Amino acid sequence: MEIRRFLADICETHGISGYEHNVSALVRAALCRYADEVRQDKMGNVAFYKRGEGEEGKRPRILLSAHMDEIGLMVTKIEEGGFLRFAPVGGIDPRTIVGQEVILFGREAMPGVIGAKPPHLTSEEDREKGHEMETLYIDLALPEQKVRKLVAPGDLAMIKRESLALAGNTFAAKALDDRAGVAVMLCCLRGLEKMRHNADVFAVATVQEEVGVRGATVSAYGIVPDIGIAIDVTHGDMPGVPEHETSQLGKGPAICLGPNIHPKVGAELLRLAKEHRIPHQTEVSPGPTGTDARAIQVTRGGIPAALVSIPLRYMHTSVELADLEDIKQAGRLLAYFIATVDTAFVEGLKCY
Repeated sequence: MEIRRFLADICETHGISGYEHNVSALVRAALCRYADEVRQDKMGNVAFYKRGEGEEGKRPRILLSAHMDEIGLMVTKIEEGGFLRFAPVGGIDPRTIVGQEVILFGREAMPGVIGAKPPHLTSEEDREKGHEMETLYIDLALPEQKVRKLVAPGDLAMIKRESLALAGNTFAAKALDDRAGVAVMLCCLRGLEKMRHNADVFAVATVQEEVGVRGATVSAYGIVPDIGIAIDVTHGDMPGVPEHETSQLGKGPAICLGPNIHPKVGAELLRLAKEHRIPHQTEVSPGPTGTDARAIQVTRGGIPAALVSIPLRYMHTSVELADLEDIKQAGRLLAYFIATVDTAFVEGLKCY
């Protein structure tokens, strides 16, 4: 499947944290053809298992983890007039949702908007303030009686946004955090079709990362890999943001270094990127990363972890922007890494 089309399909689909089943079905249909076996656990993580060529019982086990959930909204109260109060599911900046269209998933899917009081009716003092979540509401433009029949507290809403192809290889959509990572796994599994690898591979589309890396915690505990690599997004370059806090779009994936990352795994990823002339960047995280790598590293007795990230502008908005070439190059890098890992490499991780 062409990566742009795959991303458009999964990004435009509803998959808020804890309710990923719709996007999960699309991911499963696309990646299953490259796997020997597909497994789904009780939380909803979907693991695509690709068997290695090494000796049975001695093959290294590599986990790739990319979360497929997205941030969203949950109805908390139906106000007089049928207006819906809501709370965020995951990290939503209220400034980014004012004036947005939404789809409300009640007894049926309904269109709505998140409006704002016009400046003509706003005091000068209030105009100087940002919007706060508790002052916003979803307007379905339906009579209150009908709203109460169709909607209940706990129902979900997502920002309605079609994906957009921009100049060159750039692509904007909601939920590229982290469905871009899922696309990297697709590219990696495709690449492995043309390679020989001793290691068993578990490419897992995880759930509930946005509310506490819960899916990765469960999947890493169940799989017990020798190495776990999280694939996520990192802040892309944009005006007004310090250069040292971002990575450039179109310059390749960012390989993370820091205490959350096993030094030998990080070093090997960098070595392979140079050897195979894969465009790449480095990013530094002096503490736990805000990704699945955080959970993987401290699972069971500890798992050597790494993080490969796709530069992304406007994170946690409905117009997240990435470069598709970065996604493809990240997939290449991970395929080469998997093809390199053997028992000796895994044994060498026990001593620095």
